[in-house]
Amino acid sequence: QVQLVESGGGLVQPGGSLRLSCAASGSIFSIYDMGWYRQAPGKQRELVAIITNEGSRNYADSVKGRFTISRDNAKKTLYLQMNSLKPEDTAVYYCHREGGLWGQGTQVTVSS
Repeated sequence: QVQLVESGGGLVQPGGSLRLSCAASGSIFSIYDMGWYRQAPGKQRELVAIITNEGSRNYADSVKGRFTISRDNAKKTLYLQMNSLKPEDTAVYYCHREGGLWGQGTQVTVSS
């Protein structure tokens, strides 16, 4: 069974950093485009960053210059390095695989 499992969320102060991971199981990882999305309370889920199977990256304007998406195909793992975090980055972050597969989400809270 194909699964995506996120980890690395938590509570961090404004200006801090977190690194999210998304481990994939049960499928070939390298051929798929992958992405990170987030959903804040009362808001719609939004795209944060995507990385294609060839390594091309795109980011939401709100995170450009602060977040970096990367992947390790040998480990079947997707990453999101988040720096200079702001309170408005607070949300549940979801890993997504091309074709509609979602992880369960990991909470990120940015607060002093």
